[in-house]
Amino acid sequence: MDVLQLIKEAITVEAQAVHGLLEQIDGNYVAAVTLLRACQGKVVVTGVGKSGIIGKKMAASFASTGTPAFFMHATEGVHGDSGMIAEDDVVILISNSGETSEVLSLVPVLRQIGCQKISITSNHNSTLAKVSDVSIAYRYEREADHLGLAPTTSATLTLVIGDALAVTLSILRGFSSADFHRYHPGGSLGAKLTRIQGE
Repeated sequence: MDVLQLIKEAITVEAQAVHGLLEQIDGNYVAAVTLLRACQGKVVVTGVGKSGIIGKKMAASFASTGTPAFFMHATEGVHGDSGMIAEDDVVILISNSGETSEVLSLVPVLRQIGCQKISITSNHNSTLAKVSDVSIAYRYEREADHLGLAPTTSATLTLVIGDALAVTLSILRGFSSADFHRYHPGGSLGAKLTRIQGE
């Protein structure tokens, strides 16, 4: 097997899916940004498995760019952690199929809390999408692995969507490099911003 060709093929599958996402952007993205921008509490991101891992990064991106956020594992949410969620929060629920039982089991709890819900799935007609206040859905041909099963392309698309939402909110909030430095004083980024601000 040609290892370089296999690597290129995997990257090509995901790159084409990300490019195809541009044609799928619709009013639901605007509605999601509007909801998130108006949030008086925090943004809570939840999911399980690979979606949960992407959710952790998504919450971290929101938090570091001016939108207070944290990640809550969906399973832990029905075992007490949902006590961290308040009525004025917005919860982003991630599930590729929109039918993940652990994520769906959280919905009745969120309904009782009274917070608003944004779903990110691959299907506007899924159960999760239908019970959400805003549904963001992406389409893609296949996952990047040879079996077409591992969350690869779908995970990348979710990550890109999360980054796009975070960046858009950051711009709308007028988030500056000084604000970024406040939350990120460490590492090479922090050192670079310290030098810039000292000039």
